[in-house]
Amino acid sequence: MTSKPASFSERVNLLAKPAVSATLPQIKHGVERETLRINPNGSLAQTPHPPMLGAALTHEYITTDFSESLLEFITPPETNPDKTIKQLTDIHKNVLSHMGEEMLWPLSMPCFVQGDENIPIANYGTSNIGKMKTLYRVGLKNRYGSAMQAISGVHFNFSFSDEFWQVWLEESEAKEANKDTISEAYFALVRNYRRFCWLIPYLFGASPALCGSFIKGKKTNLPFQKLGKGSIYLPYATSLRMSDLGYTNSEQSDLSICYNKVDTYINSVRKAIKTPSEKYRAFEGKINGEYQQLNSNVLQIENELYSPIRPKQPTKPLEKPTDALAERGVNYIEVRALDVNPFSAVGIEKSQFYFLDVFLTYCLVAPSAMMTDAQYQETEDNLSSVVVNGRDPELRLKRENNPVSIQEWAGPIFEHMREIAKVLDNANDNTLFTQSVEQQWQKVVDSSKTPSAVILSDLLAGNKDNGQLGMELAQAYRDQLKATDYQIFSDSEFAALAETSIKQQQAKEQADNVSFDEFLKNYFEY
Repeated sequence: MTSKPASFSERVNLLAKPAVSATLPQIKHGVERETLRINPNGSLAQTPHPPMLGAALTHEYITTDFSESLLEFITPPETNPDKTIKQLTDIHKNVLSHMGEEMLWPLSMPCFVQGDENIPIANYGTSNIGKMKTLYRVGLKNRYGSAMQAISGVHFNFSFSDEFWQVWLEESEAKEANKDTISEAYFALVRNYRRFCWLIPYLFGASPALCGSFIKGKKTNLPFQKLGKGSIYLPYATSLRMSDLGYTNSEQSDLSICYNKVDTYINSVRKAIKTPSEKYRAFEGKINGEYQQLNSNVLQIENELYSPIRPKQPTKPLEKPTDALAERGVNYIEVRALDVNPFSAVGIEKSQFYFLDVFLTYCLVAPSAMMTDAQYQETEDNLSSVVVNGRDPELRLKRENNPVSIQEWAGPIFEHMREIAKVLDNANDNTLFTQSVEQQWQKVVDSSKTPSAVILSDLLAGNKDNGQLGMELAQAYRDQLKATDYQIFSDSEFAALAETSIKQQQAKEQADNVSFDEFLKNYFEY
């Protein structure tokens, strides 16, 4: 190739070329779905991780997040969304069969929680790595409180195939595919995602209301209104999970993570891990012989960085994520801006896969200039505006510092996504991608069709509490999932996975040959 095509239309034409489009059915996805275990009365379960589910430290598909009561279900990378949904359904069925009367909470914002002390921190056993995972969570509790960590989300993992990169980079950039050029292209995608990711909470945000117990004793500037016996809401909110109440960290607001290149990203994240925090120095040292956090820096470890998207490379045992990125480049991206979908028994619907495939492919194909600090801040401000006020007809976002309505900005984005959807339809011999785009466009045309509006309308119509809605759905989904037949896995396979995970945890505990203090010192020095 003599010249690099710069315009969107030129790049779409390249995507549609037979050699490139033939690789598009190889796009892979995996899902990480978080959900709280709750008691029959709707309160948070206080029981340990069910032993029949295996060891949370080492199980392939079933683990815990912050709390012993906060489950996380993980599916492996697959090309077929049908298969992923079936895997996720099987995991839910298996878990529910070993939980007695407990149920799974179907909303992002937590059920009724009676204070931080009633949110048990996850226990990963007595190995050094298990103790480190628990101590990291102790640090999170001390820094942000446990309630914030009990929020649930869905992470969507997405990757193009090696074959795609070989032909796409040759056609679009006249470059050979290697870890550096692939990482460069993924970071271009990530920058565009940051520019447009306000769309995700607008279209899929499903947390406009929450139980008042969540903010008990906390200061908030948000003008909440009351609902039912103890719920609070914002009339135009889309995703309170993504607001200042949820996954944010004021200490991180000055970090200015750079998404221009893999090296600048790695350096800015590593800097945060090494930057001491005056605020967190309060938790230094030990109390009664126990550490209170991993360290007193702005980030204890890289996982503490709150971001609506992460470039990822699978890590080896004890390898830090930035070391994996530096060594082997970007392997996939993790979309972290999705609320749990309360209209699905497994927290995500198949149509979301098709739309996200279109959206993320659009983010790759659309030209993506490097981002200044001011432009990065603009993306943060737009996301914050939409999560709290996204359905307000008066809302204006900033596009290159110019005010613009959601409908005005979404119009040309959707026009471009329709072109991407056609290419994906043709490559996969279906019309599911176009259908998913048109389904989401209806929410742009009419905000009352967004999940947040549908939920709030239901709550307000019956003066119903968020907790009541959660309980109704939890009971319905428990019955539905228990009655479903296994489709990919079986009871015996899950039993074998659980047994293997317990043996693997025991092996880790027996293999330790240094003290925990020495282990931590070695980990952070390496």
